[in-house]
Amino acid sequence: MTAFEDNLARAEGYLARFRKDGVLNHINGVSVPARDGQWFQTATPVDGSVLAQVARGGAADIDAAVAAATEAFPAWAALPGAERRSILHAVADAIEANADEIALVESMDTGQAIRFMSKAALRGAENFRFYADKAPEARDGKTLRAPGQLNVTSRRPIGPVGVITPWNTPFMLSTWKIAPALACGCTVVHKAAEFSPLTAKLLVEIAESAGLPKGVLNLVHGFGEDAGKALTEHPGIKAVAFVGESRTGAMIMGQCAPTLKRVHFELGGKNPCIVFADADIDRAVQGAAFMIYSLNGQRCTSSSRLLVEESIYPEFTARVAELASKIVVGHPLDPQTVVGPLIHPEHERKVLSYFEIARAEGATIATGGEKLGDKGCFVRPTLFTDATNDMRIAQEEIFGPVLTAIPFRDEAHAVELANGVQYGLSAYLWSNDLERTLRMTDRLDAGMIYVNSDNVRHLPTPFGGMKNSGIGRDGGDWSFEFYMEQVNVCLPTQTRQIPNLG
Repeated sequence: MTAFEDNLARAEGYLARFRKDGVLNHINGVSVPARDGQWFQTATPVDGSVLAQVARGGAADIDAAVAAATEAFPAWAALPGAERRSILHAVADAIEANADEIALVESMDTGQAIRFMSKAALRGAENFRFYADKAPEARDGKTLRAPGQLNVTSRRPIGPVGVITPWNTPFMLSTWKIAPALACGCTVVHKAAEFSPLTAKLLVEIAESAGLPKGVLNLVHGFGEDAGKALTEHPGIKAVAFVGESRTGAMIMGQCAPTLKRVHFELGGKNPCIVFADADIDRAVQGAAFMIYSLNGQRCTSSSRLLVEESIYPEFTARVAELASKIVVGHPLDPQTVVGPLIHPEHERKVLSYFEIARAEGATIATGGEKLGDKGCFVRPTLFTDATNDMRIAQEEIFGPVLTAIPFRDEAHAVELANGVQYGLSAYLWSNDLERTLRMTDRLDAGMIYVNSDNVRHLPTPFGGMKNSGIGRDGGDWSFEFYMEQVNVCLPTQTRQIPNLG
C-alpha cells in the first residue's frame, strides 16, 4: 500500500461516522440536530462527493448556545488561572493525540494538501499551550501612582463571545481565536464555516474529552444569513471575533452596532512581495512562490502581488513561472501534492473568472490560467505578467494560486504600488540593503512585514492588518485586550477635601 492509499483508507475510516450520523451542533455538552430539523451538505472539492449532512442551525440554536455559554460563564470565569491552564494543556495534549484524524478530515473537507494540513493540528495545539501558560496572568494589571492617589488596574473576562471562523485552514484558525478566549475566562459560541465544518466538531469533542466543562465551548453550524446573523445580533454575546472577507466583516460590524458589541476582524489582503535587485534572488524566487502557491493561495497572508525591480523583472518572473509550472497539482491526500483543489465550485468559478479578466485588461498569462480535469476544483498555479497596479487582478483579492507581477523603478515607486490597494495586512520585502529595509518598512501600510522571509509565526507578536484588512490584533497579550475588560481602582493616599455643594 502506498502512502497515498494509506491516507485514503485512514481518512475514509475517520469520515465514516460523519457519513453515518451527520455533523451535529454541540450545545451545553450535548450533540444535537438543528431545532427545526434542517440540514445542509458538505462535499469534498476533490470530486464533489458528499462527505456528510450537517445540522443547519438558526436563531433558536443560537439562543440555546448563548444560554449555555451564559450559564457556564460565572464558574469558568471564577476558576483560578492555574486551573484553566491545566485544562487547556490537557486540550492541547488531546489535539496532538488526534492530529492524524484532524489533518486527514480537514484535507478532504477543504482540499488543502496533507503536507500542509499535517501541521494544522500541531499548530492548533501550540495555540492552546501558549494561551494556557498565559492564563494565570490574564487578569494582571498595573500599579500607577499619582500625587495623592494609587491606581490599580486589572482585567476581567468580557463574558460570552461569538467566534466566526473561515473555511481555509479552519482548525488552526479556530484555535487561534478560541484558545485565548478560554484562557482569559470567556465562554464561546462558535459558528464554523459552512464550506468546511467537520473539524470544528472534532475540536469541541476533543476539548470536552480533555476536561473542558460543558457549556464553555458551544458549536452551531449554519449559514451567515441565519446562524451567523443571529449570533452577531444576540444581546447575550458581548464581543464577536471574525475571520473572513472584508465585505462580510463590514456586514457583521453593522449587525453588532445596535448592541454595541466589541468586534475583532481578520479580513482580506492583497499583499505585496517586493523584490529589489540586491536581494538573494534564489531565496526570493522560492519565497515569492511559496507564499502564494502553498495552501492553494487560500490564505489572507498570501503574497498575491509580486513587485520586482525593473532591472531583474524579466529574469525573475521567468524563474517564478518555471517554478510554478512544475508544482504538483493533485489529490490533497497524496504526499506529492502541493496544490489541491480549491474549496468549492462557487469559489473555483470566482478564481477562474480572473483569467478572462486578465486577458481583457491586457496582462499576459505566463503560466497556468486554466482549470485542470473534469472533476473537482483543480486550477493550475498561475502567474500574470505585464500587469499594472490599476488592473482588477492587482486590486482585488482572488484568493487562489494566482500571482500578479508588476515592475517598479525605485523605492518610491515600490512604496506607491505596495500601498496602492485597499488592504494592509502583510508585506514581504526582499533586499540585502539594511538602510533600504529600514526606510521601506517605515513606509509600508501593512500590519505585518517580513524581511527576507516567508510568513514566520511567533505567537507573542501582534497579528493583524490596517485599512480594509481588519480591526485589532491577535497574538500575545493583544488577544487578552480584546476578550477582557480593563478595570481601574483608585485608592487615595491622603485625605482629599470633597467640595461642599451645600
